[in-house]
Amino acid sequence: MTRSLARLLAVSALALCLAPAAYAQDDDDSVLKPAEPDFTLINLPTALRLPVNKSSFRVTHRFEGPLKGSGISDLFGLDEGAQIGLEYRYGIIKGGQIGFYRVSDKTIDLFADYSVLRQGKSPVEVSAALAVEGTNNFKDSYSPSIGAVISRRIGDVAAIYVEPTWINNTNTLPKEVVDHNDSVTMGVGARVRIRPTVYIVAEVIPRVNGYKPNSNQTSFAIEKRAGGHMFQLNFSNGHGSTPANLARGTLSTDSWYLGFNLARKFY
Repeated sequence: MTRSLARLLAVSALALCLAPAAYAQDDDDSVLKPAEPDFTLINLPTALRLPVNKSSFRVTHRFEGPLKGSGISDLFGLDEGAQIGLEYRYGIIKGGQIGFYRVSDKTIDLFADYSVLRQGKSPVEVSAALAVEGTNNFKDSYSPSIGAVISRRIGDVAAIYVEPTWINNTNTLPKEVVDHNDSVTMGVGARVRIRPTVYIVAEVIPRVNGYKPNSNQTSFAIEKRAGGHMFQLNFSNGHGSTPANLARGTLSTDSWYLGFNLARKFY
């Protein structure tokens, strides 16, 4: 009886020691989460938290020539130019980050994310996302947005996302002559880890209310993680990468375009 009691006390003490350590590791935003290694899927944000006073940089590149019908003569659309985006984000407070994203069509997107619920303390992770984008280097046509990133990591293997977002001023016509001047999107995406550092990613961004022209933008990708770097090769039926442009949809589901994302964490 005494030996059994001693074993029970030893096991209990070990559990008490390990529990705070496990919680502390989960609470450490600098620790890699293999199922959620990056701050975006392809265009949609994830719920990954950025450590305080740390930063991340991303390059997006979308070739404007479609793969279909291009052929080798223009290198499957690579000769027809591209939309290039540069993004920088910074961890300003615990669970909170701000960022700047500029696309080569001179659209600037200023955004902020804040972690509201953490998986473990709740069944899902929830982040609030605020943004405002402006055309012509933030001089014309502003489109504010507010949304949520609701995610669930499945061990170290996968993560799934549902992202309701309201975006204002998505109709490019004068608001005096339009019925809807805003859109509600319901982005859905997932990242699946197929090798220790290799992932497949997919997302679709349907518009569920308001202004919803054209077709929903859909994308899929394969990516490779190397330390703090993420290299992604993606395919999309459109070029949108900001909330307002994604809400405006894409002209056709028949044309697909090659692109890539390059990301680097500085921590």
